[in-house]
Amino acid sequence: MLTSTDQQPMQSVLDFYARPAAMTSAGRHGTLFDELPGSVEEIAAMLPGLVIHEHMSQAYGYDLPDERRTSVHLRRVEALLERMLADDGEPLSVARPPEKRLAGNCRHFSVLLAATLRARGIPARARCGFGNYFGSGSHEDHWVGEYWNAQERRWVLVDAQIDDVLRGFLPIDFDTTDVPRDRFVIAGDAWVACRAGEADPSRFGFSMLGQGGLWWIAGNLIRDVAALNAVEMLPWDVWGAMPAADEPIDDDRLELFDRLAALTRSPDAGFTELHAVYQDDERIRIPDTVHNAILGRDETV
Repeated sequence: MLTSTDQQPMQSVLDFYARPAAMTSAGRHGTLFDELPGSVEEIAAMLPGLVIHEHMSQAYGYDLPDERRTSVHLRRVEALLERMLADDGEPLSVARPPEKRLAGNCRHFSVLLAATLRARGIPARARCGFGNYFGSGSHEDHWVGEYWNAQERRWVLVDAQIDDVLRGFLPIDFDTTDVPRDRFVIAGDAWVACRAGEADPSRFGFSMLGQGGLWWIAGNLIRDVAALNAVEMLPWDVWGAMPAADEPIDDDRLELFDRLAALTRSPDAGFTELHAVYQDDERIRIPDTVHNAILGRDETV
């Protein structure tokens, strides 16, 4: 029997994450998922044949041109599928050559994984945090998928971005369809560790840019809250209480982020409060328009 959370039966939690939502609905392209394999492992293995990370294309012998990078700013799965079909009309079960794969990033792999699983009624969600398996010695800004393993009665982290090609470049010694929680660190865990003095905030960010700190962790924390509310934003979407680069964080926001970290570390136990704080607090809730920090412009969600 499933346990209960704060006024919310666990089955209701699982039902919420088993339904496609705004970002993960395939829309008019829903039938594309019908022909895909059924297991999580098979789906995770399939996605690198459809999507190529914009910063890792050279690992596949392909120099991604700038005109192919526009798809990294697409938020909705329906739009991602539209672009895939425009680039290559083959079924999604057929791997594309690198030059015909959708340019994306870790968030796109994670959201497509969640979308595919939700289309099958499997509870799934995207998680925002940091991976420490990219060979830099730092905890790098990263997203992975998370699905409910009904047989084992636990949430399992899956990095669908990693294939055999990337394994040849990265120090990965674990099953990427069951990522250890100390190798991918959710934003809430990173926040708590750094606030307690157990980790260095400067080691959490994006080492290629030489950036990191509590401000970066706080931004990912809010993105993770949004994702747990089934609104998976871009890694560079900025809104609400997110601090600017290297901005000191005042006591009110420190208290807010402490609360959010606690909720995201146990999102099922705090399901009701997690959804209430997202809906009721304008510092957290995604507005109609967010700032795309890469493009330097405001965009309608």
